[in-house]
Amino acid sequence: MSDTAPQITPPHLGEPYLLTPGPLTTSYAVKQAMLRDWGSWDGDFRAVTKEMRKMLLEMINDTKDEFDCVPMQGSGSFSVEAMLASFIPRDGKVLVLSNGAYGKRIAQTLVYLNRDHVVIDKGDYMPPRGDEVTAALRADPAITHVVVVHCETSSGILNPVTEISQAVYNEGRKLLIDSMSAFGAIPLEVGEIRYQAMVSSANKCIEGVPGFGFVIARKNELQAAKGRSHSLSLDLHAQWAHMNKTGQWRFTPPTHVVVAFLQALKAHRAEGGVAGRGARYADNRDVLVEGMRGLGFETLLKDRWLSPIIVTFFCPAHEAFDFNVFYEAMKTKGFIIYPGKLTVVDSFRIGCIGQMDAEVMRQVVQAAKATLNEMGVPDAAPPKAALNERARLGA
Repeated sequence: MSDTAPQITPPHLGEPYLLTPGPLTTSYAVKQAMLRDWGSWDGDFRAVTKEMRKMLLEMINDTKDEFDCVPMQGSGSFSVEAMLASFIPRDGKVLVLSNGAYGKRIAQTLVYLNRDHVVIDKGDYMPPRGDEVTAALRADPAITHVVVVHCETSSGILNPVTEISQAVYNEGRKLLIDSMSAFGAIPLEVGEIRYQAMVSSANKCIEGVPGFGFVIARKNELQAAKGRSHSLSLDLHAQWAHMNKTGQWRFTPPTHVVVAFLQALKAHRAEGGVAGRGARYADNRDVLVEGMRGLGFETLLKDRWLSPIIVTFFCPAHEAFDFNVFYEAMKTKGFIIYPGKLTVVDSFRIGCIGQMDAEVMRQVVQAAKATLNEMGVPDAAPPKAALNERARLGA
C-alpha cells in the first residue's frame, strides 16, 4: 500500500460525488485496497490492526503514553454507545450538550442505557458555551460526566470543545467527545484539549469506507470499565483487553474495510496530517459558501460557527423551488447532496469532506446555478421567517 497522497480525481466509473458527512467519496487507492481477501486471525491482518491503532494514536500527540485506541465493529453510533456504556458508571450522571440530531441521539442512547442525564439543548443555531457548562455543573454536583458532539453535522456547527473542556475539568468532572465528523481534520491533541475519551469512524475525515468506528481513551478509563458494559459485543474493555493480548478482534472484523482504512491513514499522513486535511476542507467550505451566497443562498450559521465539514443552507423561498426536484437534478449532474435535519426551517446540506478540492466545489456551485435556472427559480433567497428566527436566537 502506497504512502503517497492520492490525487483528487473524479469518482470511479462515473459515480457521483458524495457531498455528505460520510459515507463520502474515496480515492482509487482506498477502493483498490479492498480487492484482496484477508484472514482475520492471520498475522498479516493482526499487523494491519496494530499499525492502524498506532497511527490513530499519533494524531492526538499523546507524549505521556496515557491513551490507547480500541476499534469497534459497526457504524459510528455503535462506537458512541460503546463509549457511553463503558465509561459512564451505572450510578453516574451525564450532562449532554446538544444542538442537533446527534446530541439528541446521545441522550436517547443514555435512556436505553438507563443512565441518569440532563440536557442543555441549544437548538439548531447556537453552540453550548463554557460558562453554561460551568453553571450547570455547579448547580448539580451529582453530574459526573459531560458529553459533547465536536461537529454537529445536522447543522454544520463546530462546537467550541476547548472552552468546554476547560469548564469541565475546572469543575472536576470528565469529558467524552463524539468527534465522529471532525477527527482527522480538526485538532484534538491531548496536550491542548483534555478529555477522557473520544470516538470517531472510518468513513469520515480520514476518508475510509463504512464498517467500523474507534474509541481513543485513557488507559485508566479502559481499565476501570471492566464489567460495566450492558453489551457483550459493545464491551470496550473486553475488546481492548483481548486485542492487546492476542492482536486480534474479539469477533469477526470488517477486514476489507480495515485494510482500506490503513491506506486512507497513509494518504492522510502524506497530505500533512490533521493540519493538511483540515486546510483542504476549509478551502472547500470557503469556495462553496462564497459561490452559493453569490446565487442568493444563505447559510444557517454565521461565519464564526461554520465548520469545514458540512454547511447547511436555507431552502429558497421562491414558490418554484422544490428540494426533491433540486436533489434529483443535482444528482444527474454528478453531485449527491444531503437533506436538512433542522426542526424549525427547511434546509439542505452540502458536505466539504472526502476526495474533493476547490475545483470540485466550484463545479457544485455551477451545477446549483444551472439547476435553479431549470427550475425557474431566479432568486435563492430564504424565507424572511428563517432569517428572523436566526436573528431572534442571536445566531
